[in-house]
Amino acid sequence: MHKKNKRYVTAALLSIAALLPSCIKNDLPYPQIVQNITSIAAEGQVKTAYIDSVSLEATVYLGEQTDIRNVRFTEFTVSEGGTCQEDLLSGTWDLSKPLIVTITRYQDYNWEIRAVQDIVRYFEVEGEVGASIVDPEARRVVVHVPEGTDLADLRLLRCKLGPEGVTTITPALNPGRLDLSYPLRVEVEAYGRTEIWTIYAEISEMVVSTTRVDGWSQVIWAYGSGPADADNGFEYKLKSASEWVKVPDELIARTQGIFSCYIPHLVPLETYQVRTYSGENVGNIMEVTLQGTADIPNGDFEQWHQTSNKMWCPWPLDGTQFWDTGNTGTMTLGANNTVPSENTPTGSGYSAQCNTKFVGIGVIGKLGAGSIFTGRFDRVDGTNGILQFGRPWKLRPTRLKGYYQYKTANINYTSAEFKALEGRPDTCVVYVALTDWTAPYEIRTNPKNRNLFDKNADYVIAYGEFSYSGTMSGFAPFEIKLDYRDTSRVPSYMQITCAASKYGDYFTGADGAVLWVDQFYFDWDY
Repeated sequence: MHKKNKRYVTAALLSIAALLPSCIKNDLPYPQIVQNITSIAAEGQVKTAYIDSVSLEATVYLGEQTDIRNVRFTEFTVSEGGTCQEDLLSGTWDLSKPLIVTITRYQDYNWEIRAVQDIVRYFEVEGEVGASIVDPEARRVVVHVPEGTDLADLRLLRCKLGPEGVTTITPALNPGRLDLSYPLRVEVEAYGRTEIWTIYAEISEMVVSTTRVDGWSQVIWAYGSGPADADNGFEYKLKSASEWVKVPDELIARTQGIFSCYIPHLVPLETYQVRTYSGENVGNIMEVTLQGTADIPNGDFEQWHQTSNKMWCPWPLDGTQFWDTGNTGTMTLGANNTVPSENTPTGSGYSAQCNTKFVGIGVIGKLGAGSIFTGRFDRVDGTNGILQFGRPWKLRPTRLKGYYQYKTANINYTSAEFKALEGRPDTCVVYVALTDWTAPYEIRTNPKNRNLFDKNADYVIAYGEFSYSGTMSGFAPFEIKLDYRDTSRVPSYMQITCAASKYGDYFTGADGAVLWVDQFYFDWDY
């Protein structure tokens, strides 16, 4: 071909090539990589923020002296490769309502950041019935006093209507004489913002009242109100009985005119009546039927089977699953980290043996913490796990009891968060929680989108934990008391987790640590 013609052909081909990109449609979808908030902190924070990467929510907990409308963030990071459209580290932000931020990588992910701030408020008058109602939403205080009280000659004992140290009230409300024969309007000022509050006094028709009764399985919690300076207490009886029984004074807690108690040693499924008293006065009767009790399914860890690929599962073949292990993950590298063991407290049957060990070939692999938990191992995510925590449960036990044995070893695998633990003896953990989840809670161990159980989260109704670091020659009993945050909330799920390495979720632990657990059951009494 002639050189000149060759140049023309080359130029034409280049021109066509240049046009091709505009003619070819790119049908390849962008990858969906959920972008998370990985850390967040603010000035005035009183405890570590809670990050829920399933619901895309982050909660910061502020002290009462922090101006919630002018919050300054001190730390904010997102998933590697992601960008946040809002620069949270600049200026201040109003968290009196949820703040929506957008994190982008191929797609947009809208996160909700909210603040929880508990401001202690009180208003106490001598001789009042119960405690004053302090309503910050309606900006009012309601004081209840007995019949015959002179509303123009009350005595204020103490008052706090805003954050400590930054609130002023005009006119000043100091301890001493107080006239509430008519509604009193005051200005409550904090952080340059003023609210108008109204303080009322009302005559109480009842000197003492039973305000709430919560029935568990063998325990009743009761709440009442009466004159703050009187002999206030509770009485109870079986509905079918005729005689009332006084609750011992050591079981009663009193704060001003508010008092509460717990009544132990009761009979499940029976109906009881409870009433308050104040001196010679008797309050209204409230009635409650107690819950029953239940065993923990396979709490003795006797039921196991092996799958076709030799994976051990803590439930009978073709039976109902209640517990699961991390074996689904470790078996991808050919190892069962949790297995049945003939080492038991009684010398017969089986226990659950949880082994922390490195699984892999040579240096290729990962530390797997032996564990057993209520729920289900859903699937693997690379070398990480995705679990579904929790089993439906509506009862309210007081303690988890059982037996354990532990053999520790020095921690030789750590994540970046726990480098300081390297070389120290490993620690086992057993914890129990009652929650109000509406579905099993998704746990993810992948650092890129990690979502772990948080004992301080709002979804937790009751929690208890036991840990130990050492080597034992045999089994010993353990007892975990459940700490309830509200006696009236009825759980929807129960979670028990046992792990040979406390920080195994972060792939931190000791190759060779072993935990045996057996004979789990709930106690229902105090």
